[in-house]
Amino acid sequence: MKRDELGDLVAFWAVCEERSFTKAAACLGTSQSSLSHTVKLLEERMDLRLLTRTTRNVSPTLAGEQLAETLRPAFNDIKARLASLNNLRSAPAGLVRITTSRHAALEILWPKLSPVLVEYPDIELEIAVEQRMMDIVEGRFDAGVRLGDSIEKDMIAVRIGPDLRMLTVGSLGYFKTHPKPQTPHDLADHNCINLRLPTLGGLYPWEFGQDGKPLNVRVEVQLTPNDVDLIIAACLDGRGLCCMPDYHLNDHIAAGRLVPVLGKYCPPFSGYHLYYPLRRQAPRPLR
Repeated sequence: MKRDELGDLVAFWAVCEERSFTKAAACLGTSQSSLSHTVKLLEERMDLRLLTRTTRNVSPTLAGEQLAETLRPAFNDIKARLASLNNLRSAPAGLVRITTSRHAALEILWPKLSPVLVEYPDIELEIAVEQRMMDIVEGRFDAGVRLGDSIEKDMIAVRIGPDLRMLTVGSLGYFKTHPKPQTPHDLADHNCINLRLPTLGGLYPWEFGQDGKPLNVRVEVQLTPNDVDLIIAACLDGRGLCCMPDYHLNDHIAAGRLVPVLGKYCPPFSGYHLYYPLRRQAPRPLR
């Protein structure tokens, strides 16, 4: 096989994997137009249409899918063997891709990873901030960071943060005209500000616990943003009670701007963990 032919196959395979000329070009470090021209030459040489192109996406034809399935094991094996050679280097090097939530990225990951980039200049780090839970295998991430309770059992998980709590709070102004709830059921008599979950699109069921048993309460609400900062702003303005993870509220509570209630019904839950597939040895840059 000629060198140009191998390069053309790599280009085609990258487009199939990414389902996008733009993303594939970024991965290969080339331009979109150059990549499109390379794939077109491959199609002409094979006398086969390999890709179906529309204005919105790219997908392989039947012939293209068969070619991709032929190439995928070989290229994945080459990639894995090249990665294993990295272990022979005196210092770790290579790309590490991590998916994480925004709060974990800012408060837990970055303070630790910033000095790592200085100490190991040959490590390339890609951090994908996503609110929704990502399939790290399908998304080709090396690891992810999520709350411990949400991680699948076939993953190796390492705790990297403390336990967290959901807190129910209200402003001083609100409690001047409303009595503090004594049990979660009292919330039916209060104005509540709820969250439209960005991941699933449903309303957040306020979660409490008593004697080790979960106690979820569906509250009646007048205001339902899908943004945490807006919910807290409304709560500070006295528009009602809100229920949030403690890390969003601790500064306001310490400053006396918000008052926590129902504390005995707010048990801690498992905090952030870094996780990666059980069946895969962690690559050296990740370790």
